Amino acid sequence: MKTQFLISGLFLFCCIMGCSKGNDDQVPIPPEETLYFPPLNSEEWETMSIEELEWNSSAEQPLYDFLETNKTEAFILLKNGKIVLEKYFGSFNATKNHSWNSAAKTLTAFTVGIAQKEGFLSIDNSSSDYMGTAWSSLSPEQEAQITVRNHLTMTTGLDFTGENSFCTDVECLIYKDEPNSFWYYHNAAYTLLDNIISGAVGQEYKEYFNEKIRDKIGMQGSWIKTGYLNLYFSNARSMARFGLLNLNKGIWDETPILNDPSYFTDMTTTSQELNKSYGYLWWLNGKSSFRIPGSEELFPGKLIPNAPDDLIAGLGAFDQKLYVVPSKGLVIIRMGDSANEDELGPTSFDNDLWEKINDLIN
Repeated sequence: MKTQFLISGLFLFCCIMGCSKGNDDQVPIPPEETLYFPPLNSEEWETMSIEELEWNSSAEQPLYDFLETNKTEAFILLKNGKIVLEKYFGSFNATKNHSWNSAAKTLTAFTVGIAQKEGFLSIDNSSSDYMGTAWSSLSPEQEAQITVRNHLTMTTGLDFTGENSFCTDVECLIYKDEPNSFWYYHNAAYTLLDNIISGAVGQEYKEYFNEKIRDKIGMQGSWIKTGYLNLYFSNARSMARFGLLNLNKGIWDETPILNDPSYFTDMTTTSQELNKSYGYLWWLNGKSSFRIPGSEELFPGKLIPNAPDDLIAGLGAFDQKLYVVPSKGLVIIRMGDSANEDELGPTSFDNDLWEKINDLIN
């Protein structure tokens, strides 16, 4: 497993990904179908077949061949909560854990929403209200201007040009721009949300997460500190469970996990105009333009042209993928090594993978 993040291949990515215009309006969602939820603390999970769905069964093996060729270790496709495809490659299996990398940012955004609903924080308050002052090299006045929302939307204005954009030490957190004036995928600014949540709830972040999300939906896995990073490791089904929770807008079966529809909507729609394809740490498809990690450029078109416009996604380094498509009742997860490009989030692999998925489901 790779242990460092690299920025490369931007030109190839942009040529492939920026070729289709997006629509910033919400995609109409068809009437809701009944969702299935697997029981807690059980390996039981109902399935349905490609034939039942009247999908193209001749596209199943080419999809598996594509996944294996592109260094996939785990792939799951849910339709309305039921498993249609579950495939493991090489020595990987259903019990093994894998890092979500930045796909886990979606876990953090969800946790912030719970903490706000419970009255521990407000995303419009200064980060210093929960971390204390002098958490950066900024002046007290500059620090006070940065809100929790800025951390959720990658708009803190902190300097991302240093040697290590993951560094959360005080000397690494330097003023560059006014908050809300610039979008840049800055991992250090994101990682500080752990401290914000811990300071707000008076509990270790991972303990609060386990209590409020993991254990309530039957996930397993854990947050593990790796240098400056706090990475989530779990098996593939746990990622699928979290995807299903978001397919149902924060409700597990009939139990609200994030009992705040307004926050959920804000989290999964455009959060600022600087990057229309970004919510609260979720990537959004179907918009008219997008920005990507490692670049300051604004690219025209949809983030993933081959994917449905209403797709929301958690996208992690080395092609960890969590796709949620409300209009089709789909949750799709992919874990493994990087297919082609060692990027921190979206890659050309997203579009290539959706070409194969479309062959199956259309």
